[in-house]
Amino acid sequence: MKITKDMLNKDLQNLYFPMKIFGFLLSKAWAIKLMNKSSEGNKGKNIEGLDCQERYIPSTHGDPDIRLRIYKPHNAPDNLPVMLYLHGGGYVLGVPEDHHAVIKKIIDARDCIIVAPDYRKAMDAPYPAPFNDCYDALLWINDNPSELGAIPEKIIVAGHSAGGGLVAALSLKARDTKDVQIAFQMPIYPMIDERQVTASSQSNAPLWNATTNKFGWHHYLKGLTQNSTDIPAYAAPARATDYSNLPPTITFVGNLEPFRDETLAYVDNLKQAGVPVAFEIYEGCFHAFEVSAPNTEIGRSAWDFLLSNYSEFIDKYVYL
Repeated sequence: MKITKDMLNKDLQNLYFPMKIFGFLLSKAWAIKLMNKSSEGNKGKNIEGLDCQERYIPSTHGDPDIRLRIYKPHNAPDNLPVMLYLHGGGYVLGVPEDHHAVIKKIIDARDCIIVAPDYRKAMDAPYPAPFNDCYDALLWINDNPSELGAIPEKIIVAGHSAGGGLVAALSLKARDTKDVQIAFQMPIYPMIDERQVTASSQSNAPLWNATTNKFGWHHYLKGLTQNSTDIPAYAAPARATDYSNLPPTITFVGNLEPFRDETLAYVDNLKQAGVPVAFEIYEGCFHAFEVSAPNTEIGRSAWDFLLSNYSEFIDKYVYL
């Protein structure tokens, strides 16, 4: 799927070349290492206007303790909705603090508590390490609602891109184990299919494309592929065959990005299984367009869709 500048929404065309350059860097190990080094400097930063905390929780797998960032409104009342937010970055990049703009938008839209784990990244610790860290964070939230001041047993799980892939994977495991009740999930343009067999997966779009996608999956799954181990659905959720009893879902995707087809298939499978879904596709949009251009008309439209449905789902599935 060859993408040219004139195929982009008019609001995004000025980002075509800068995002192409950034996409090139995202496929290079040296650049990812430099970016992660830069992200280290963001650790511990807070969001003005929010109560921001940091704590460490033990791994249930004997791995290093997991750093969590916890964000909530100042003077927050007890019994707020709680969200596990999993940041994006192709499974290889970033820390929660890199995504403060997203976290603040969500809390500003509707008061809630957000717990964001600094899960391990795949270049240092491939699957199942990032997945295990995130699932441990989910279990910790479930076991500690009073400490958080959260509504118990009705956890929201959300994330962008690779974070969305982790959301889909956690929802599968929570359904299978019945460890946790997820109220609803928001796997936003999720990274869920490593096979790259769809038309959109061959996209050369800005920011995230077929090359960067291959790079991310290579590192995330290398512990499995090096041992010729089958890829489980908890690693690549598009491999799931049973979508029944998964949580109500909110998601969207751009029509020019690599994850278009796998997101469409995921949404269709959820709907066929009777799962309530709020979904939108945005024409002329590349990966993470609303994060790259939040103040454009198309960016605001995507944020409005996401946050209005998020608020409605809280009323419908959390405040029952």
